Amino acid sequence: MKILVFGRTGQVATALKHHAGITALGRGAADLTDPAACADAIRAHAPRAVINAAAYTGVDAAETDTAQAMTVNGAAPAAMAEVCAALDIPLVQISTDYVFSGQGETPWHPSDAPAPQNAYGRSKLAGEEAVRAAGGRYAILRTSWVFSAQGTNFVKTMLRLSETRDRLDIVADQIGGPTPARAIAQACLTLAEALAKSRDLSGTYHLSGAPDTSWAGFAQAIFAAAGRSVQVVPILSRAYPTPAKRPLNGRLDCQTLEQTFGLTRPDWRAALVETLHELETAK
Repeated sequence: MKILVFGRTGQVATALKHHAGITALGRGAADLTDPAACADAIRAHAPRAVINAAAYTGVDAAETDTAQAMTVNGAAPAAMAEVCAALDIPLVQISTDYVFSGQGETPWHPSDAPAPQNAYGRSKLAGEEAVRAAGGRYAILRTSWVFSAQGTNFVKTMLRLSETRDRLDIVADQIGGPTPARAIAQACLTLAEALAKSRDLSGTYHLSGAPDTSWAGFAQAIFAAAGRSVQVVPILSRAYPTPAKRPLNGRLDCQTLEQTFGLTRPDWRAALVETLHELETAK
């Protein structure tokens, strides 16, 4: 199946581009700051499906670079969705738990009302709304805490800090599911192929790794698996202020994805071991 992927060097895009039938477009071929160029790329490649794995991911930077975040995360998906709807091409749009308020402790269901608390979340919500409004075949896949051996992520940051630190203060009151990029990529492919067969499967789905944990718990697991002797000191979010407010509750209810497509939550602990091995062998 011929699938066009927006994104080439990001974590999910890297996992996707090794699959057969994938054409991955980097910024040079399709810059998401130019939504019209993204639409033109879809027309030119005429794929069977489109996966948008590219995004503005600077959560703190988006607080001041709001216009660009909104263009990349909102206007570009809107342009993709409109041309996909016109050509009856399925579109899979990756989104985030940051579209929710982050309050409470109950995992967020796909039907729960969004209430983003920062500019990044608002820009991703704008993209979601545009994809739905276009009226085509679509799947919005919300996920969280992405990690892999590629790109920039929490696992690699912790490993880098452990080279020079034996004690780290890590936030313990933000709870979510670390999610391996490969699992997200596989889910995107499954959704794209299913949508190509039936538009009735259009909708919003959640995928996050299991079990849910805190950033401090994730850090402890990283150091234990990597054999690093680092003391993790749990702290509250208010002790580590950031420009963008982070959600305390990033738990995602993934039952709709499992019931519809048979995709279960991946065990991030097993994926972490694989990621560490990949990083070690790449040295």
